[in-house]
Amino acid sequence: MKHEVTSTYTKKALSASLKKFMENKPFSKITVSEIVADCGLNRKTFYYHFEDTRDLLKWTFEQEAIDVVKSFDLLIDYEDAIIFVIEYLEKNQHFLNCVYDSVGQNELKRFLFNDFSGIARMIITGVEKKMGKEISEDFRKLLIYFYTDGMVGLLVEWLHGEIKYDKKTAVRYIADLFRKSLPPLIESEGK
Repeated sequence: MKHEVTSTYTKKALSASLKKFMENKPFSKITVSEIVADCGLNRKTFYYHFEDTRDLLKWTFEQEAIDVVKSFDLLIDYEDAIIFVIEYLEKNQHFLNCVYDSVGQNELKRFLFNDFSGIARMIITGVEKKMGKEISEDFRKLLIYFYTDGMVGLLVEWLHGEIKYDKKTAVRYIADLFRKSLPPLIESEGK
C-alpha cells in the first residue's frame, strides 16, 4: 500500500510539472529532463511510471476524468452535469488549448472522449431509471458513443472559440438535446 501511495504521489508531481510547463511553452517542446528536474526526480523514475511525455499527458487526462466522475455521483440533472463539464473546461482552458495546439483537435477529442463517456453513461442510465425501462447494453453503448462524440465535438469547438454561445445558453441547448432526444430513443428500443 505504501508503494502505491508513493507511486501516485510521484505521478501527480510529474503531471503538475507538465501542466506548469504547458503554461509557457508548447507540449511538443517540453522534455522529460525539464519535468524531472522540476520535481527533483531522475529520468529513471519518470520512465518507471511513463513511456514518454505523451503517456504522462494521457495519464493526466485519465486522472482528471476519475476526479470528474467521482464528483458526478452527486449530480442528478442534465444541466448540473453539463455545467460541471463546462466548468471543468473553463478551469483547464489554457491546458486544453495547449494540448489542442500541440497534438491537434482529433487527439484532444480522443482524450476528452474517454473522460466524458462515463458522464454520458450516467446521464443515459439516469434516464433509464427515471423511465423505469432498461435498454440492452449494445444500445446503451451506441447511445454513449453518439452523445459523447457530439458533446465532445461541441465542447472542443466551444473551448476553441468556434461556437460563440455564453455558458448559460450552451448549457441550455446541450441539456435540451439530451432531455428531448433520449427518452424517445430509450422508449423506442426494440420497436
